[in-house]
Amino acid sequence: MRFRPTALLSCWLLLCGCQSAGTGQTRREYKQSLDSGMAACRQNPAYCADVAVSAGLRATASAGASVAGALQVMDAVAKARVREIMETCANKAEFDVNLEHFGGQPPTKEQCEEVLKRDAAGNPILTRAMKLGQEKHVAALRCVQLRLSVERPGGFSLEQRYRYDIQSKVLELISKAAELEMIRTGKTARLRGTLVPDVVIHAGNPLRVEVVYDFKFSCLVGDASPWHRYPKGHPFEDVNQGQAYGTALQAPVFRVSPILGVY
Repeated sequence: MRFRPTALLSCWLLLCGCQSAGTGQTRREYKQSLDSGMAACRQNPAYCADVAVSAGLRATASAGASVAGALQVMDAVAKARVREIMETCANKAEFDVNLEHFGGQPPTKEQCEEVLKRDAAGNPILTRAMKLGQEKHVAALRCVQLRLSVERPGGFSLEQRYRYDIQSKVLELISKAAELEMIRTGKTARLRGTLVPDVVIHAGNPLRVEVVYDFKFSCLVGDASPWHRYPKGHPFEDVNQGQAYGTALQAPVFRVSPILGVY
Protein backbone atom coordinates (compact mmCIF):
# COMPACT_ATOMS: atom_id res chain seq x y z
CA MET A 1 0.00 0.00 0.00
CA ARG A 2 1.45 3.37 -1.02
CA PHE A 3 0.54 6.83 0.21
CA ARG A 4 0.70 10.16 -1.59
CA PRO A 5 3.47 12.42 -0.28
CA THR A 6 0.88 15.06 0.72
CA ALA A 7 -0.81 12.53 2.97
CA LEU A 8 2.35 11.45 4.74
CA LEU A 9 2.94 13.29 7.97
CA SER A 10 6.29 13.56 9.66
CA CYS A 11 7.70 14.46 13.06
CA TRP A 12 11.03 15.33 14.59
CA LEU A 13 13.65 12.73 15.51
CA LEU A 14 13.49 10.87 18.75
CA LEU A 15 15.92 9.39 21.16
CA CYS A 16 13.41 7.69 23.45
CA GLY A 17 11.21 8.44 26.46
CA CYS A 18 14.19 7.95 28.72
CA GLN A 19 14.30 8.79 32.38
CA SER A 20 17.19 11.07 33.31
CA ALA A 21 19.90 9.66 35.47
CA GLY A 22 20.81 13.20 36.47
CA THR A 23 24.08 13.07 34.51
CA GLY A 24 25.61 15.30 31.89
CA GLN A 25 25.86 12.30 29.56
CA THR A 26 22.07 11.89 29.51
CA ARG A 27 21.64 15.55 28.55
CA ARG A 28 24.30 15.26 25.85
CA GLU A 29 22.49 12.26 24.37
CA TYR A 30 19.29 14.36 24.31
CA LYS A 31 21.00 17.21 22.48
CA GLN A 32 23.24 15.27 20.09
CA SER A 33 21.41 12.14 19.02
CA LEU A 34 19.60 12.19 15.67
CA ASP A 35 18.50 8.58 15.77
CA SER A 36 14.79 7.83 15.61
CA GLY A 37 15.71 4.25 16.52
CA MET A 38 16.04 5.22 20.17
CA ALA A 39 19.84 5.15 20.31
CA ALA A 40 20.09 6.65 23.77
CA CYS A 41 17.70 4.08 25.19
CA ARG A 42 19.59 1.23 23.57
CA GLN A 43 22.83 2.34 25.20
CA ASN A 44 21.13 2.29 28.60
CA PRO A 45 17.78 0.45 28.43
CA ALA A 46 17.22 0.99 32.16
CA TYR A 47 16.20 4.56 31.31
CA CYS A 48 13.66 3.67 28.61
CA ALA A 49 10.00 4.14 29.32
CA ASP A 50 8.71 1.86 26.57
CA VAL A 51 11.58 -0.55 26.01
CA ALA A 52 9.35 -3.49 26.92
CA VAL A 53 7.10 -2.78 23.94
CA SER A 54 9.81 -3.11 21.32
CA ALA A 55 11.51 -5.87 23.29
CA GLY A 56 8.41 -8.00 22.87
CA LEU A 57 8.58 -7.56 19.11
CA ARG A 58 12.25 -8.44 19.13
CA ALA A 59 11.73 -11.63 21.11
CA THR A 60 8.94 -12.77 18.79
CA ALA A 61 10.87 -12.07 15.61
CA SER A 62 14.08 -13.67 16.84
CA ALA A 63 12.30 -16.83 17.94
CA GLY A 64 11.69 -17.79 14.33
CA ALA A 65 15.41 -18.15 13.66
CA SER A 66 15.51 -21.49 15.45
CA VAL A 67 13.02 -22.99 13.01
CA ALA A 68 14.23 -21.21 9.90
CA GLY A 69 15.22 -24.37 8.06
CA ALA A 70 17.07 -24.04 4.80
CA LEU A 71 16.42 -20.40 4.01
CA GLN A 72 18.00 -19.26 0.79
CA VAL A 73 20.19 -16.22 0.42
CA MET A 74 18.02 -13.52 -1.10
CA ASP A 75 18.04 -13.01 -4.85
CA ALA A 76 17.30 -9.67 -6.52
CA VAL A 77 13.54 -10.22 -6.44
CA ALA A 78 13.53 -11.08 -2.73
CA LYS A 79 15.72 -8.07 -1.93
CA ALA A 80 13.36 -5.78 -3.82
CA ARG A 81 10.38 -7.22 -1.96
CA VAL A 82 11.99 -6.71 1.45
CA ARG A 83 12.89 -3.17 0.46
CA GLU A 84 9.28 -2.53 -0.52
CA ILE A 85 8.07 -3.85 2.84
CA MET A 86 10.45 -1.50 4.70
CA GLU A 87 9.20 1.50 2.74
CA THR A 88 5.55 0.55 3.14
CA CYS A 89 5.91 0.09 6.89
CA ALA A 90 7.70 3.44 7.31
CA ASN A 91 4.95 5.24 5.40
CA LYS A 92 2.17 3.43 7.23
CA ALA A 93 3.65 4.14 10.66
CA GLU A 94 4.09 7.81 9.80
CA PHE A 95 0.55 8.13 8.52
CA ASP A 96 -1.17 6.14 11.27
CA VAL A 97 0.55 7.82 14.23
CA ASN A 98 0.07 11.33 12.86
CA LEU A 99 -3.55 10.55 12.04
CA GLU A 100 -4.14 9.37 15.59
CA HIS A 101 -2.62 12.45 17.20
CA PHE A 102 -3.44 15.22 14.74
CA GLY A 103 -6.45 14.02 12.77
CA GLY A 104 -4.60 13.97 9.48
CA GLN A 105 -2.75 17.26 9.89
CA PRO A 106 1.06 17.41 10.21
CA PRO A 107 2.37 18.57 13.60
CA THR A 108 3.57 22.13 13.79
CA LYS A 109 7.07 23.12 14.82
CA GLU A 110 5.68 24.26 18.16
CA GLN A 111 3.95 20.93 18.70
CA CYS A 112 7.13 19.04 17.84
CA GLU A 113 9.14 21.07 20.35
CA GLU A 114 6.63 20.75 23.19
CA VAL A 115 8.45 19.47 26.29
CA LEU A 116 6.68 16.55 27.96
CA LYS A 117 9.25 15.70 30.62
CA ARG A 118 12.16 17.41 32.34
CA ASP A 119 14.87 16.13 34.68
CA ALA A 120 15.42 17.34 38.23
CA ALA A 121 17.49 20.26 36.96
CA GLY A 122 14.76 21.37 34.57
CA ASN A 123 16.45 20.16 31.41
CA PRO A 124 14.10 18.74 28.74
CA ILE A 125 14.49 14.99 28.33
CA LEU A 126 11.33 14.18 26.37
CA THR A 127 9.63 16.27 23.71
CA ARG A 128 6.45 15.61 21.75
CA ALA A 129 8.67 14.96 18.74
CA MET A 130 10.56 12.22 20.57
CA LYS A 131 7.35 10.60 21.79
CA LEU A 132 5.78 10.64 18.33
CA GLY A 133 8.93 9.25 16.80
CA GLN A 134 9.04 6.46 19.36
CA GLU A 135 5.44 5.51 18.57
CA LYS A 136 6.21 5.50 14.83
CA HIS A 137 9.25 3.36 15.43
CA VAL A 138 7.22 0.74 17.31
CA ALA A 139 4.43 0.87 14.73
CA ALA A 140 6.91 0.34 11.90
CA LEU A 141 8.45 -2.69 13.62
CA ARG A 142 5.03 -4.21 14.21
CA CYS A 143 4.28 -3.80 10.52
CA VAL A 144 7.59 -5.41 9.56
CA GLN A 145 7.05 -8.31 11.93
CA LEU A 146 3.60 -8.99 10.50
CA ARG A 147 4.74 -8.93 6.89
CA LEU A 148 8.11 -10.66 7.16
CA SER A 149 6.68 -13.41 9.37
CA VAL A 150 4.69 -14.41 6.30
CA GLU A 151 7.24 -13.73 3.59
CA ARG A 152 10.49 -14.63 5.34
CA PRO A 153 9.79 -16.62 8.53
CA GLY A 154 12.94 -17.24 10.53
CA GLY A 155 14.96 -15.04 8.22
CA PHE A 156 14.92 -11.76 10.12
CA SER A 157 15.46 -10.27 13.58
CA LEU A 158 14.03 -7.11 15.10
CA GLU A 159 16.16 -5.04 17.47
CA GLN A 160 18.64 -7.84 18.01
CA ARG A 161 21.40 -6.66 20.34
CA TYR A 162 24.98 -7.41 19.28
CA ARG A 163 28.32 -6.99 21.02
CA TYR A 164 31.27 -6.38 18.72
CA ASP A 165 34.86 -6.35 19.92
CA ILE A 166 36.74 -3.89 17.74
CA GLN A 167 40.14 -5.35 18.58
CA SER A 168 39.38 -9.05 18.09
CA LYS A 169 36.60 -8.41 15.53
CA VAL A 170 34.43 -10.97 17.32
CA LEU A 171 30.66 -10.54 17.00
CA GLU A 172 28.25 -12.10 19.49
CA LEU A 173 24.53 -12.02 20.20
CA ILE A 174 23.08 -10.76 23.47
CA SER A 175 19.80 -12.47 24.25
CA LYS A 176 16.85 -10.56 25.65
CA ALA A 177 17.07 -12.64 28.82
CA ALA A 178 20.72 -11.68 29.30
CA GLU A 179 19.93 -8.03 28.63
CA LEU A 180 17.11 -7.96 31.18
CA GLU A 181 19.32 -9.67 33.75
CA MET A 182 21.98 -6.99 33.31
CA ILE A 183 19.35 -4.32 33.83
CA ARG A 184 17.89 -6.12 36.86
CA THR A 185 21.27 -6.45 38.53
CA GLY A 186 22.39 -2.91 37.71
CA LYS A 187 25.08 -4.01 35.26
CA THR A 188 23.92 -1.83 32.39
CA ALA A 189 27.48 -0.61 31.83
CA ARG A 190 28.06 -3.96 30.11
CA LEU A 191 25.57 -2.90 27.45
CA ARG A 192 27.56 0.21 26.58
CA GLY A 193 28.88 0.01 23.04
CA THR A 194 26.48 -2.74 21.98
CA LEU A 195 24.58 -2.33 18.71
CA VAL A 196 20.83 -2.73 18.14
CA PRO A 197 19.82 -2.28 14.49
CA ASP A 198 16.08 -2.15 13.83
CA VAL A 199 15.82 -4.89 11.22
CA VAL A 200 18.41 -7.51 10.34
CA ILE A 201 17.76 -9.79 7.37
CA HIS A 202 19.59 -13.13 7.48
CA ALA A 203 19.24 -16.73 6.31
CA GLY A 204 18.35 -18.24 9.67
CA ASN A 205 21.41 -17.16 11.65
CA PRO A 206 21.45 -13.58 13.02
CA LEU A 207 25.27 -13.70 13.02
CA ARG A 208 25.29 -14.10 9.23
CA VAL A 209 23.67 -10.87 8.16
CA GLU A 210 22.56 -10.10 4.61
CA VAL A 211 21.26 -6.55 5.01
CA VAL A 212 20.44 -4.08 7.80
CA TYR A 213 17.65 -1.49 7.94
CA ASP A 214 17.15 1.31 10.47
CA PHE A 215 14.02 3.46 10.62
CA LYS A 216 14.37 7.26 10.81
CA PHE A 217 11.46 9.64 11.34
CA SER A 218 12.16 13.32 10.74
CA CYS A 219 9.98 16.28 11.70
CA LEU A 220 10.09 17.90 8.27
CA VAL A 221 8.39 15.95 5.52
CA GLY A 222 10.90 14.42 3.13
CA ASP A 223 13.99 15.36 5.16
CA ALA A 224 16.83 12.87 5.37
CA SER A 225 17.88 12.00 8.92
CA PRO A 226 21.62 11.76 9.59
CA TRP A 227 23.08 8.76 11.36
CA HIS A 228 23.65 9.16 15.08
CA ARG A 229 27.28 9.96 15.88
CA TYR A 230 28.76 8.38 18.98
CA PRO A 231 30.21 10.67 21.69
CA LYS A 232 33.83 10.80 22.82
CA GLY A 233 34.78 7.82 24.93
CA HIS A 234 32.36 5.49 23.17
CA PRO A 235 33.88 2.35 21.56
CA PHE A 236 32.67 3.66 18.17
CA GLU A 237 33.51 7.33 18.77
CA ASP A 238 35.27 7.70 15.41
CA VAL A 239 32.35 6.47 13.29
CA ASN A 240 28.62 7.00 13.00
CA GLN A 241 25.86 4.51 13.70
CA GLY A 242 25.56 3.24 10.13
CA GLN A 243 29.31 2.74 9.82
CA ALA A 244 29.35 0.83 13.12
CA TYR A 245 26.61 -1.50 11.89
CA GLY A 246 28.45 -2.11 8.65
CA THR A 247 31.76 -2.81 10.36
CA ALA A 248 30.33 -5.16 12.97
CA LEU A 249 27.75 -6.99 10.85
CA GLN A 250 29.66 -6.99 7.56
CA ALA A 251 26.57 -6.21 5.51
CA PRO A 252 24.98 -3.33 3.58
CA VAL A 253 23.22 -0.85 5.88
CA PHE A 254 20.29 1.38 4.93
CA ARG A 255 18.13 4.03 6.53
CA VAL A 256 14.37 3.94 5.94
CA SER A 257 12.22 7.08 6.12
CA PRO A 258 8.68 8.04 5.06
CA ILE A 259 8.53 9.36 1.47
CA LEU A 260 12.29 8.99 0.98
CA GLY A 261 12.08 5.22 1.28
CA VAL A 262 15.28 3.20 1.60
CA TYR A 263 18.47 5.21 1.25
